Amino acid sequence: MGRFVLAIDQGTTGSTVALMDASGKLRASVNYEFPQIYPQPGWVEHRPVDIWDSVAKGIRGIFRKKICRPTDIVAIGITNQRETSLLWDRSSGEPLSNAIVWQCRRTTDFCESLRAAGHEKIVKRKSGLVLDPYFSGSKYRWLLKNTPGVSRLLQSKRVAAGTIDSFLIWQLTGGDTHVTDISNASRTSLMNLKTGKWDAQLLDLFDVPREILPQIRSSSAILGRTRGVKGLPDGIPISGVAGDQQAALFGQACFGMGDAKCTFGTGSFILMNTGSELLQSNSGLLTTVAWQLGEKGKPVYALEGGAFVCGAAVQWLRDGLKMIKTAPAIEGLARQVEDHGGVEFVPALTGLGAPHWAPEARGTFTGLTRGTERGHIARATLDAMALQNADILRSMEADLGKRMKPLRVDGGAAANNLLMQIQSNVLGRRLIRPAVIETTVAGACYLAGLGVGLWQSPAEVRKIWQVGREFKVQMSAAARRKRTASWNTALQRTLL
Repeated sequence: MGRFVLAIDQGTTGSTVALMDASGKLRASVNYEFPQIYPQPGWVEHRPVDIWDSVAKGIRGIFRKKICRPTDIVAIGITNQRETSLLWDRSSGEPLSNAIVWQCRRTTDFCESLRAAGHEKIVKRKSGLVLDPYFSGSKYRWLLKNTPGVSRLLQSKRVAAGTIDSFLIWQLTGGDTHVTDISNASRTSLMNLKTGKWDAQLLDLFDVPREILPQIRSSSAILGRTRGVKGLPDGIPISGVAGDQQAALFGQACFGMGDAKCTFGTGSFILMNTGSELLQSNSGLLTTVAWQLGEKGKPVYALEGGAFVCGAAVQWLRDGLKMIKTAPAIEGLARQVEDHGGVEFVPALTGLGAPHWAPEARGTFTGLTRGTERGHIARATLDAMALQNADILRSMEADLGKRMKPLRVDGGAAANNLLMQIQSNVLGRRLIRPAVIETTVAGACYLAGLGVGLWQSPAEVRKIWQVGREFKVQMSAAARRKRTASWNTALQRTLL
């Protein structure tokens, strides 16, 4: 029936399993959600068994669509929620506790203690990351210190630690393989960006033993082979792995220096390819590994900035304020007014991410008058989503020292045409939305296909990638400066 790549996109609220054929066309996908666990304010957990069950169910479900047979799968690609961390027993394969999700803030005090002791500079220089509970290192430390029975298992060398990619590879290979790819490893605060290896000083700082961590491998190579997975033949190569945002960058064919993408999801995640250059940000951004192709390939680096609340602001209008019945309805409501009417919304509902890194900040509305309508609130929300992204992208341009290329966009909210036009206007750059909007899945497929020779090079992948729609700037430079100044005033009030 042909040759197909199976992609597993393991996300924060659910898992998607998809099929791509050799022409680069996504033929089918299924998604299964799983519960979120909130043990106390600021804490977020997942049950690892729920994650694996959703993936296993997806694998079985995709073949019920009769697009291909399991024997037609030539490679498996994995992309995952990145910083989410867990421990499991090497002997039994059983998780030792719930996974700590990337959103969880329980290690704030520990990160603050490292900062107060003057360690942030060395962490930033070596790992490219700031000291924040977002990243995996402090999560591993918390799990090691707070999971019952871990001390005994550590003594018998039975503890395995990993991000979700490592856990899935362990499950898919029947416990044969404990590896991670370099892009996921770069999100832990424990990997040295220059060497691509676990760093002894960082491991000591976070109190994480090297022996519990996975081997760091390429993003596109054969990392393991299936064994004992219901619905799949043994021996299928797992040949493409990347964190979700790096996979989206690859799925957008952002292969050149200065190529950038913005994923509009719960938060917004912006990555800019900086090539082989390990660029340290002076603007509050993160340095990360984008990918590595082949075992002997060199890492490609990226600058990253993320806004914690993007699509989540629309969800809040829907679920919290009951202002709209469905998320897509915000576009129609916002179109009822000409502009934001002087209303500014800074959506710091869970603090501010890059480039501000102000976890204590809280959301604010300013400029409300008796003339303010629901439409103004909706429009101010869309404007805020775009303006905070523009802040990040301008910081990237400053770090790179050159003007960025047109911005490529993806994610659920990228389907909102009004939001995309606002983003183009306030950024002053052309936007490109791809024909295949599921860029995270596409990136995992491309990496896996390259890893087994289904495609020979990124240049061949670029020929597969297609433009869906472009958005050109429709705002004058003077109007952009005025709009940005109003936003900055509201932002400064929030940061006070």
